This record gives sequence, structure tokens and C-alpha cells, in this order.
Amino acid sequence: MSDKPWGGRFDAPTNAFVEAFNASTHVDARMYAEDIAGSRAHAQMLAQQAILSQEDLTAILQGLDKVEADIESGNFEFTIALEDVHMNIEKALTDHIGDAGKRLHTARSRNDQVATDTRLYLRKRTNELLSRIRTLQTVLTTLAEEHADTIMPGFTHLQTAQPVTLGHHLLAYVEMFERDAARFIDGRNRMNQCPLGSAALAGTTFDIDRAFTANALGFEAPTANSLDSVSDRDFIMELLAACSICSIHLSRFSEELILWMSAQFSFVDLPDAFCTGSSIMPQKKNPDMPELVRGKAGRIIGALMSILTTMKSLPLAYNKDMQEDKEAIFDAFDNLEGCLRVFGDMLPGMSVNKAVMHKAASSGFSTATDLADALVRAGVPFRDAHEIVGKSVAYCIREVIELHQMPSTACADIDVRLNVDMVQKLSVEACVGARDHIGGTAPKQVRLQCIAWKARLNEGLESEHA
Repeated sequence: MSDKPWGGRFDAPTNAFVEAFNASTHVDARMYAEDIAGSRAHAQMLAQQAILSQEDLTAILQGLDKVEADIESGNFEFTIALEDVHMNIEKALTDHIGDAGKRLHTARSRNDQVATDTRLYLRKRTNELLSRIRTLQTVLTTLAEEHADTIMPGFTHLQTAQPVTLGHHLLAYVEMFERDAARFIDGRNRMNQCPLGSAALAGTTFDIDRAFTANALGFEAPTANSLDSVSDRDFIMELLAACSICSIHLSRFSEELILWMSAQFSFVDLPDAFCTGSSIMPQKKNPDMPELVRGKAGRIIGALMSILTTMKSLPLAYNKDMQEDKEAIFDAFDNLEGCLRVFGDMLPGMSVNKAVMHKAASSGFSTATDLADALVRAGVPFRDAHEIVGKSVAYCIREVIELHQMPSTACADIDVRLNVDMVQKLSVEACVGARDHIGGTAPKQVRLQCIAWKARLNEGLESEHA
């Protein structure tokens, strides 16, 4: 017999280069535990349905235990000659137990086998990513509570806009990562159906019980259409989209940390353990981890583009192109998990220069909108108030002063409705404190949000690990 599971129909051996080019073992070997779990469930179902004898079932289960132990102890050698993880395990099983191992593949195909293994593996990895996201959210919430009163400039167009608190700024990322978590949960739930039993594309002539295998493997139900079951990679595209969006959030955060750590900002300093130096400039402390995370986003987004392009024109059902799906999703998951871990470990050690942040928030006319609001409260139409404050800012720029330093004569010259008391009451503390409403930057609101997030995260962690 041929050493290939499909070799009976062929007269010539596979070209050596083609054999290596065709193999996916170097990528899918990491799914060995899921492959063995699927084989156990499949064998048990076959025995229940009297398709497989109890003697064969016992031999198969014992043989699979031996193969798994060999892999985990490092005593198993995967070979590209057997193409993939599935055939490597089946060959080892057959070597151990003989003909019983050859009966395991009854009523299944590698098409439904790989679809099942991939879902099982990604379900597990999605749970691990969720745990990383929750850890990072917890770190950010703790920092936000610590810096509920720390005033900093808020920016639009990277120009000073209005004063905010650092706590409020950090909670913005907690919100982003919550949406990321929701996307991963949604993707995980939608892929939690079992393709096993769909066989190559049309199902099988054997009297199988697909509900049994679905339940044994922790799926909610079997998939409903055999053609779709083996050709569906929506779950990979969805998870890669979730990875991409999450990586974009991390990249945006990285960009801010890089800016804030620069000498021009000096808002924060990252721990030495997460920075590197220069081989030529001895004074340098480079924020390499945020820079690398920012770069990883491009790689993860590229993985999404790869699978979208691969799938866009494939006819039903399975095509060899789909072999390219796992390298993309595995790489994206590995890198995103690493990025989340870096941030979760790095941020607790970040030091914040409150004085520099406060000074930056107090300059650049960040209180201008509040002066316009004061004029509106005095009965001035907003558009008139906007123009009055604009003229006031122009005056201050010429005189190199801040709004609250304007003399009464200047106020009267600009507009009689501009009261010097209005400008003298301007302060970043007052501006921040006045935004005391749901979603506002006031310290009171930040603390309330932190309390709510702590409860929500604790509840989420408990339910997700139940």
C-alpha cells in the first residue's frame, strides 16, 4: 500500500519538492490535542452506532492516549511525508494498534476533520485572548482610578482642545477593549457548531449521530449543511477582523505612549524593562514595545486581507487554497496575545508626570470653550460668543498670555459683553469639574465609571471562566 492515505489511485510517487510545498504539518501540528479529541469523540460515536466494535473502540482510545503522551513528551516526530497533523496522528495510531486504527476514519473526511479541529483550537485561543483583554482592562481601570484627578490636555488634530483627566483618557481604551471582547465572544459563539460528520462535502451513508459528537466536543449543535460545513471559513475571517480592530486600538494607544514619552511631551515614562537603548547614542531610552505593538497591527491586518482574498472566489466545497487559512489566523492570534500581554505587564509600571501634564493643559487656550459657554449663559448667542472668544485668543497670542490673564480693558475693547470676571474664573480644574455628567471627564464621573467597570469586569471574568 502507498504511504499516502489517498495513494491507491496514483502510479507515481509525489515529487519531493511538491511533497514539502504541499505539507501543512509545520503549521497545523499545534492542533494535535484538538485532533485527538475529535478522533476520540468520533470513535465513541461510531461504537455507539455499532459501526465500530467495542474492541476496536478500546484499542483506538488507548492508542490515541499513547500518541498524545508521545507528542507531549517530545517522543513524536511529525513528518511532511504525511502532509498534516491528521495523517501523522492516524499513521502513528495505526502503527500502535494495527487495523483498528485504519477503521477510525470511517464516516469522516479530512475536510470535516480539519474544520472541526480548527474551530476547537480557535475556541480555546479565543478564550485565552479574552482573558488577556480582561487583564488589560483591569489594569487600565486601576490606573484610571488612580489618576481620576490628574489633569492633562485633550487633543483633536493633535492640537490642544480641552482639558480632560488622564483617568478619563484611559477609560476610553477600556471602552474600546470592551467592544473587542464583545466581537471575540460573538465570533466564538457563532463558530460553536460542529462540522464533524459532514465528511468530504455531502455527508455519509453511515448511520451516524452528529449530535453525539457535537455534544462530546462541547459544541452547541451540529452544523446544518454539509457543503457549508466543510467550506465555511467565515469564523476565521470574523476572528481576524476582531484581531485587526483590537490591534488597531493597541496601535493607537502605542502611538500616544510614544508621543507622551518623548522629550517634547514628557508626560509619562515607561518601565526600563520594556524599553531599549541605542547602540550609538548612550542617552537614548526607546519605547520599543509600543513601537513593536504598533508595527504588529500591520501584520495582523495583513492576515485578514490574506484570508479575505483567498476566500473571495472559491467555489463550494473544500479547495486546497483553504490550507492557507491556519497560518494567517495562528500568526494573528500569537501576535495579538503577545501585544496584549506586553501592555498588561507594562502599564502598571508607567510613571506619570502630573505637573507637566497640568502645565500643558493650562496652556494652549484649552479653556476657550468654557469662556464661550460662560458668555452663552450670560445671554450671548453661541456664534457671537465663539467670535468673541476667538478675538480674545488672538489678543492673548499677541500679548503672550493666557485667557485668564486678560486685563479688564482688553475685555471691554473686544466686546462689552465680555466680563473680566468670566476670564478670571477660568481654570483647568473648574473646566474639568464642570463636565459632571454621564460620559464626562469630571473626576467624580471617572470614579463612578471605575466602580462600575470593576464590578463589570469581575462579573465578566467569572461568567467567561465558568
